Formats: sequence, structure tokens, C-alpha cells
Amino acid sequence: MDIFQLSRLRQQTAHTILSDTRVISLWESIGGEVHIVGSLRTGLLMHRDIDLHIYTEEVSVSDSFSVIRSLACGPGWKEVHYKNLVDTEEECLEWHALYQDKDAEVWKFDMIHIRKGSKYDGVVERVTEAIRRKLTPGLRRTILQIKTDMPAEGNKIPGIEVYHAVFEGGVQSYDELLSWREKNPLIHSLEWMP
Repeated sequence: MDIFQLSRLRQQTAHTILSDTRVISLWESIGGEVHIVGSLRTGLLMHRDIDLHIYTEEVSVSDSFSVIRSLACGPGWKEVHYKNLVDTEEECLEWHALYQDKDAEVWKFDMIHIRKGSKYDGVVERVTEAIRRKLTPGLRRTILQIKTDMPAEGNKIPGIEVYHAVFEGGVQSYDELLSWREKNPLIHSLEWMP
């Protein structure tokens, strides 16, 4: 199977998981506006990773926990981590969860519950859309290949750093990415736009 087919298959599986787990409707039940962001939205999904941004007028810890409680009671959810950044400039709650699908494959969920109107409201969505607009078949193949060549174990390089290196540095391979990152670190990923 080529990398385009594999990416499409993973995207289909991710959307099935979103539907089966009712994760979007559960966030909507507390008034959340849910945005799919990251590699699932750009069509650059290779790793089993689903990123969601959830916006509400106020970020209620108890409401957020109620969604996670409902999710955790469903089948497949194996692990959940929480970070409270409500009192920071990010004004959010971060939820990081592991979900095991029907084929025993583990998916990482990053669900960021953000206050509408905060400093970072819509930032990742704008970057995601800019990436989608600038993708060519050649750039898509390069990015998917780099992600495929990335070792499965250890610290994975975030997708945004791969995109930065390919768009800004013309990086063509995983080895080039490693070298380029050392000389051109992406210090403030939320401030980069392709």
C-alpha cells in the first residue's frame, strides 16, 4: 500500500472512531464548538493521532470532566491525562487520551478545551488551513514519507515541525529533517504560519 492510500485509510479510521465514540457530540453537549485540527484536518495523517480544539464561552473544569467521564466509561479508552492551563495566557484545559480501536491499534487523542475569544482562539485552525492551501502533491508525498520514516519509538517530532522544515527549509527526508531542526529550531510553533 502506498503512503497516500495508507494516509487515506488512517483518515477514514479516525473519522469512524470519532463517530463511534461520539466524542464530538459529547463536547457539543456542554456547548462546545468542536474543530478537527492537525494532520487529520490537513490530510497528512500517518500516525494514529487525532487533534481536536473545543471552544466554549467559559472553560468549566466540571463540564470538561463530565465529557471525559462519559468518554472513559465507553469501550476502548485506556488512559487519560489532564493539564489545567485556565489561569495562563492559553486559557485552556488539555486532555491527552489513548484509545484502542477494534483492531487493537492505539490512537492518541489531544483534546484542547479553550475559552472563546482567548489569545489562541483560532490560531491553530488558521495555520491548519494555510498548510492545506499550500500543499501540492509533491509536498504531501514528502511530508507523508518523512512521517512514515520517523521511528515508532522515542520522542516523535511534532507534525508542525515537519511542516515548518518542509515549507521553510525545503527538507526532503527524515535525515534532512533531523539536521535542519538542529540549526533551525521552531521555538514558538503557535506563531509560525506557512
